[in-house]
Amino acid sequence: MEHRLNTANHKETSDRIAHLAAVVLRRAGVAQLEKELAGSALAQHHTSKQTSKAIGRLAAKVLVDHASCHEAKELAGCVLSQVRHLEGTAPAR
Repeated sequence: MEHRLNTANHKETSDRIAHLAAVVLRRAGVAQLEKELAGSALAQHHTSKQTSKAIGRLAAKVLVDHASCHEAKELAGCVLSQVRHLEGTAPAR
C-alpha cells in the first residue's frame, strides 16, 4: 500500500524578490520565460500559493543555462525553492 506524501512547502516570495519580479515584468523586451518566472514569484508573494511542477522544471532549466541573466537565475532560484511536493508516494510500512 502506498501513501501520499503531504510535504507542503510553506515558503513565500520575499519583498525583495517580489520587487525584482515587478521590475522584470515592466521591462521591455523581456523573454517570455523570465515573465513566467516573475509572474510565479509574484503570485507567491504573501500567499500560500506554491510553484507548479511545470514552472519548477522551467526554473531548473534556467539555473543550468549559462546564457540566462542574473535576474532570471534569481527568480528561478526563488520559485524552485517553493515547488509543491505533493506528488510523491511513499512505500508501505
